Amino acid sequence: MGKYDYVIVGGGTAGCILANRLTQCGKYNVLLLEAGGPPKSPWIKIPAGFSKLLTNKTYNWRFESFPEVVTNNRVISIPRGKGLGGSTLINGMIYVRGQPDDYDQWVKQGALGWGWQDVESYFRKLENFPEGGAARGKTGPMYLERVKERFPISDAFLKAAAEDGQSLNGDYNDSDQEGFGYYQVTQRNGQRWSVVDGYLKPAMTRSNLNVLTGCKVIRLEIDEACCNGVTYEHEGKRNTVAASREVILCGGAIQNPQILELSGIGNSNVLKKAGIEPKVELAGVGENYIDHYATRMNWRVRNTITLNEMSRGVRLAKEVMKYFTRRKGILTLGTGLVHGFIKTRPQLSSPDVQFFFVHASYANAATRVLDQEPGMTIGVTQLRPTSRGSIHIESADLNMAPLIKPNMLATETDCQTLIDGMKVARRIVEQAAMQPFVSHEINPGNEIQTDAQWLEFARENGQTIYHPIGTCRMGNDADAVVSPSLQVRGVDKLTIADASVMPSMVSGNTQGAVMMVAEKAADLICARAELT
Repeated sequence: MGKYDYVIVGGGTAGCILANRLTQCGKYNVLLLEAGGPPKSPWIKIPAGFSKLLTNKTYNWRFESFPEVVTNNRVISIPRGKGLGGSTLINGMIYVRGQPDDYDQWVKQGALGWGWQDVESYFRKLENFPEGGAARGKTGPMYLERVKERFPISDAFLKAAAEDGQSLNGDYNDSDQEGFGYYQVTQRNGQRWSVVDGYLKPAMTRSNLNVLTGCKVIRLEIDEACCNGVTYEHEGKRNTVAASREVILCGGAIQNPQILELSGIGNSNVLKKAGIEPKVELAGVGENYIDHYATRMNWRVRNTITLNEMSRGVRLAKEVMKYFTRRKGILTLGTGLVHGFIKTRPQLSSPDVQFFFVHASYANAATRVLDQEPGMTIGVTQLRPTSRGSIHIESADLNMAPLIKPNMLATETDCQTLIDGMKVARRIVEQAAMQPFVSHEINPGNEIQTDAQWLEFARENGQTIYHPIGTCRMGNDADAVVSPSLQVRGVDKLTIADASVMPSMVSGNTQGAVMMVAEKAADLICARAELT
């Protein structure tokens, strides 16, 4: 394979963005290594196809958590995108910047240069949202659309929120996140718009980019605390490729710790136990695991047609025809229709809970099978969880999945915030505007009234909503894995740029923040190159 200026490990969200930005000046040769393949499934472009892809082994690594007491010893699914485009191929497409204070908190945790004033321009750089206000990007590579479909029950839910005293918000990604409205999604003309569409396809025309799929990374080549390249397996053969400038790790919050530890970088006790020779002591690798944990509250509804019925038989045939002729209808929908960002206590300075409303309900959430009868769901999640988990290897075998311990609902703050959020969801549904549509509450059911009962429902039924971050967090303390420049501490020529570097959770879905991190990382990397 020869030598490249940069070798990017992982062709997901961040990897595709960096492949584009590092090759656009024409000065550097870049190799992008991806374990999965190219995005070929016809379900990828169809937004509603996410339900098919979330259980597809070709496009989802299908990780699972270790059973833990805090979630009633259940194994919880942790989907991660596999293939060029990563999780932007299979996610719900919801686009959220987060709150300005999220990033100012990063600075307080040692991530200097990552405050809101430092990162806001990168959001505008990546966005293509012409209908937004002056604070929004209009010409970036990532097309955004507000969910276009409207239904009587979703409009009634917005009216009920107003009756409850909540505000309506036309753009939660502008100056103020609080309020209710229709979600913004990464779509163009009713089709999914992934980072492959926005970044990788334009870059693939350049002669200084080489993309190699089906590559299983075995280890980073570390010599005297310097990362000189990557050894990987491709089509049954082992190859080592050198990077003259930097190796850039974009494997995500799950696989970055695994790759680092397999390469001898991490907590020496963890490494020795797994049979790995320690090369660089970095105790923070794999720690600070954070994810959004959500409950799904369901109601049986009446006097309207929901997605449960519209996704079957003759109605589905009509919707398929509508989609392929006009790019409209229920096939344009992802995981959320109506958003709500609320304060569970009036004295809070900003929202602490997010709602996902959709007029559908699962008979089996694990297999994504909808109910036969009409239903609706409100997903409830705490925006900034304080619980921290971990992820570590147990073996030197790279084919063995790492041990994931999310440690959800481990703090009183997390428990009470989720309880209070579910109470607000029930209260909104009880408003007058929703009464023509609501028959009765299915889950958790009106018999659930005390905080202890609410919490038990959350522990027994909650799931992650696929936003793992933090396992290679940036900072300036002894446990930080990367510096604010995203360079791995104690290892030359090794950079990490994706969700794993985030020191704390952003307020909402994380794909927008990951894109921002990658955009800023490209500038940091190019600035370093100009100095050498």
